[in-house]
Amino acid sequence: MKPTPLLILALALPTIAADWPQFRGPTGDGVTTETNLPLTWSEKENLVWRTELPGPGSSSPIVVGERVFLTSYSGYGVDASAPGEMSNLKRHALCLNRRDGKILWQHEVKTDLPDKPYQGQYITMHGYASSTPVSDGASVFFFLGNAGVHAFGVDGKKLWNVSVGDRAHDWGVGSSPILYGDLLIVNAALESNTLLALDKRNGKNVWSATGFPASWNTPTIVKVGGHDELVVNASGKLRAFDPKTGVELWSCTSIKAAELCPSVVAHDGVIYVIGSPNGQSMAVRAGGRDDVSATHVVWQAPKGSNFGSPVIHGGHLYFVNDSRGLALCLDVKTGAVVYEQPMSPKRDRWYASPVLSGDRLYYVSRTSGTVVLAAKPQFEVLATNVIAGDESVTNASPAVSNGQLSLRTGRYAYCFGKRL
Repeated sequence: MKPTPLLILALALPTIAADWPQFRGPTGDGVTTETNLPLTWSEKENLVWRTELPGPGSSSPIVVGERVFLTSYSGYGVDASAPGEMSNLKRHALCLNRRDGKILWQHEVKTDLPDKPYQGQYITMHGYASSTPVSDGASVFFFLGNAGVHAFGVDGKKLWNVSVGDRAHDWGVGSSPILYGDLLIVNAALESNTLLALDKRNGKNVWSATGFPASWNTPTIVKVGGHDELVVNASGKLRAFDPKTGVELWSCTSIKAAELCPSVVAHDGVIYVIGSPNGQSMAVRAGGRDDVSATHVVWQAPKGSNFGSPVIHGGHLYFVNDSRGLALCLDVKTGAVVYEQPMSPKRDRWYASPVLSGDRLYYVSRTSGTVVLAAKPQFEVLATNVIAGDESVTNASPAVSNGQLSLRTGRYAYCFGKRL
């Protein structure tokens, strides 16, 4: 597989090769070079440790050195039948020991700003702690919606916190922050309709841009012709910025939907976008154009997903439709469907984004376990892994480090694989 532009960029990050320092890993596209991950696991098989968390959450774990970071929430909205008082809502920024799973430190974060009640369709499905943290190896940054952005040293020392907007949405938060040099980039579309670049050292605003309707996706860095572009999807428009200055470089017509959660992925100068409950996908050529509305779009297809982000491998785009539970493989050149197959006999929703490891694709469902597929243009289930005794839902994507797979559910954090 040819190295992606994101892999080239990731070589400059001051984290060790085995780290998984952000949502979807060091390259931001769900691809790992590690090929020694377990194929099968359970509550007994290949289990290194299991740790009960102080509350549920949908954020994915990240792994930095000897530490695992993630978030959860408590005090409100834990039980749908008796949500409690919103004034008791707390978010937890957590650090676990990656060797034994013990909680090394945690910070509880409260805000006087009101959030949305624990009712309706989506907030009850993923709760109040959905953004994955990001780390540069020395500090770790947590985006907690209208409770702000909070920075800590990896040792737990509080560094700074800032507000990025006071609004809350009925469907909760979905975007995760990323790092670009000394900038922490946050898509605060729901909180303030703003994309922000903060100085990671002190939280000061370096630049900002507005105009991001229905944008729940995590920003993506794409390398184009020797320069970097920061790409964010909003309803009806895909937008690219200079990540250093915030200057908008180009935009083009994109998928229009009530929520756009999947992050884009890029390969060979082409950006791949999926979204919409009914299923839509498209390929867009990166870089500035004179006619931005027409010459960017390479193809469009009536297949997609509302939540999980895709993976690119061997000339194919892989993802699962979140509501239908269908695994899809598309040809990256044309958008033609190579296969479309049900993931399991049980009807389920799929919120997590897949991880590619060698010739395997790891897909995590909400309630029916993790399905491992062969990473090839023929549908083949290699394993289905269910953890007995944990009936809580799983919305988080896996993290990979040193032959270990880190997973979290609404109740526990897990580590599977080899013991270090």
